Amino acid sequence: MAEKNTLKTYDINQYEVQKTNKVLKVLIYIGLVIWALIDLFPIYWMFTFSLKNNEEVYGANVMGLPKNWLWSNYEKALTTGNMPQYFLNSVIVTVAAIAISLIAALMATYALTRIVWKGREMMNAFFMLGITIPIHSSIVPIFITLSKLKVINSYWSLIIPYSAFSLAMAILICTGFMNDIPKDLDEAAYIDGCTLWQTFIKIIVPLMKPALATISIYTFLQCWNELMFANVFISKKALKTLPVGIQALSGQHTTDWGPIGAALVIATFPTLIVYIFMSKSIQESFIAGAVKG
Repeated sequence: MAEKNTLKTYDINQYEVQKTNKVLKVLIYIGLVIWALIDLFPIYWMFTFSLKNNEEVYGANVMGLPKNWLWSNYEKALTTGNMPQYFLNSVIVTVAAIAISLIAALMATYALTRIVWKGREMMNAFFMLGITIPIHSSIVPIFITLSKLKVINSYWSLIIPYSAFSLAMAILICTGFMNDIPKDLDEAAYIDGCTLWQTFIKIIVPLMKPALATISIYTFLQCWNELMFANVFISKKALKTLPVGIQALSGQHTTDWGPIGAALVIATFPTLIVYIFMSKSIQESFIAGAVKG
């Protein structure tokens, strides 16, 4: 009898534990759903904002769906606002900055971590100083330098500073990953007849994919949304990037906010696409970086 009572008590306890776990899971899922809705609300608001007129934007219907779906706002943004050209300019500048940052960071990190030479620790510390410098605090000396190089009002006036200011963080990320790669692989490659350059290309670079994903995402976000340099270094309308183009849609006396909302949707679209198609890579790269860091 005592054993039966013990079994019944155990079964009851197990049932209560399972019931409690189910309740906790339901509460967690409800919390996650609420959190997801909060995170997605700005996207919903921006999309509905892009389809409204000024009357609805200014308070008649701030949160709800548009009463009249003004798809013409997108037409105005694409034609009057010259968004296709600004979009193309942003793509050119961002892709070039990402490519230069990746190549420079990989080569610099390989030299700093795998090759023994005098002064490499001092050089690494010099690179890390770049993290401490606010990007916009150096706008005057950068402008003077770019003027002397005669690259103001060209894509290079943005590509050069964007790449330079992304380099310190890129090297820091690459260092954490590259230090985790066993140096025995380099020695095995040398024994097999690989040169220093072949070892770097065939052995190290393929193992650095998570780091490359992290750097690409970081540089993309930094370049795509940057306004100050793009506003100061570029005065030609044909070379302006998206943030400057969106800013130019504001009128001096009155502003039609619908086309601005449409331009914001267009500018945000690539970021959403990157996350949708690279969400797994993004999560893996950040998790790997956290573990290795």
